[in-house]
Amino acid sequence: MHQPVRALLLEGIHPGGVALLVGAGDQVQTVDRALDEAELAERLDGVHLLGIRSKTTVSDKVLAVAPDLLAIGAFCIGTNQIDLAAAARLGVAVFNAPFSNTRSVVELALAEIIAMARRLTDVNAGMHAGVWDKAATGSHEIRGRRLGIVGYGNIGSQLSVLAEVLGMSVYFYDTADKLALGNARRCGSLEELLESVETVTLHVDGRSGNSGLFGESEFARMRPRSLFLNLSRGFVVDHAALRRHIMSGHIAGAAVDVFPDEPKGRGDEFVSDLRGLSNVILTPHVGGSTEEAQEDIGHFVAGKLRDFMTAGNTGLSVNLPAVVAAPQPTAHRITHLHDNTPGVLATINQIVVDHGVNVEGQLLGTRGEFGYVITDISASCSPEMAAQLRDLPATIRLRVLS
Repeated sequence: MHQPVRALLLEGIHPGGVALLVGAGDQVQTVDRALDEAELAERLDGVHLLGIRSKTTVSDKVLAVAPDLLAIGAFCIGTNQIDLAAAARLGVAVFNAPFSNTRSVVELALAEIIAMARRLTDVNAGMHAGVWDKAATGSHEIRGRRLGIVGYGNIGSQLSVLAEVLGMSVYFYDTADKLALGNARRCGSLEELLESVETVTLHVDGRSGNSGLFGESEFARMRPRSLFLNLSRGFVVDHAALRRHIMSGHIAGAAVDVFPDEPKGRGDEFVSDLRGLSNVILTPHVGGSTEEAQEDIGHFVAGKLRDFMTAGNTGLSVNLPAVVAAPQPTAHRITHLHDNTPGVLATINQIVVDHGVNVEGQLLGTRGEFGYVITDISASCSPEMAAQLRDLPATIRLRVLS
């Protein structure tokens, strides 16, 4: 790209990620909060890179009025706040950080399991009220207890390993066929897991099919006096049903970090059915919010954005074909996102040859309805060549990088 790259980073992206983009020569504007749809659409005029976390929604309407936007960085794990299909159709690459905050979420889950097993919320509240209540009643070790993990991805599987090290017996359920780590036992159904364990923790992804996954019937199926945790997605759990089962005593304690409706910024009022319950640990979506995780996320996602802008690489993109091409210092690079139909690559190469230019290197990847090719050529792409490539019926987006 021959014009300065403009980046808009929202929701307090870690300074390390900001510095990386600034160091690449980008013009970076930062905002420490989320933006609503109207404000975001207005702010994206002339912006090439957008960085968000979990509170900003990038809808198809926003994307439609942002023709300069080339890539979105989700500085978090989830991407369900972005219309990935609409972004791909417009040639906007989306990147996230699927691994960076895994350890932080796992440590919080373990800390909350121990806190609930030892009744630390009640004990702490009593001490602050001046009540000295030294007793073992209702306080338990987690060693030997059965932990049920729903969702055995990056977070669920690492939690499985560390929980087993602490002496817990681990059961898990996942809709995909996952390898059991250590001595973990796979359950054939969610119902089997709920009937087998004393602590249930959710670590599912943000796909729409998981909405309402855990409700009245699931809580009812859990063993009496079980513990419940959700550090995954807010819309997965029916909080009214959870409150009923806590109030009845069927669920002994819960820890919740994510909510169906979350405030946009720090200091805004938090409203929930779970407020005011002494045996419920509520945290403001901070599972991955450690300084270590945020620093790693900042560098990781900013690095992906930089590599996409400078080299066209789409490795680990969540919505475009993954293509990573090594740099060729003596060549000129173009990238072409297109409909995945037969003959496109041959047509691209014929256009290049017709202009008397040689192909020095080329990589093509496909993903569903999309094809993406990085082509290194022996001479710069002329305006005439670029126009022909853009005018191909299958073309979604052409970029001339050098």
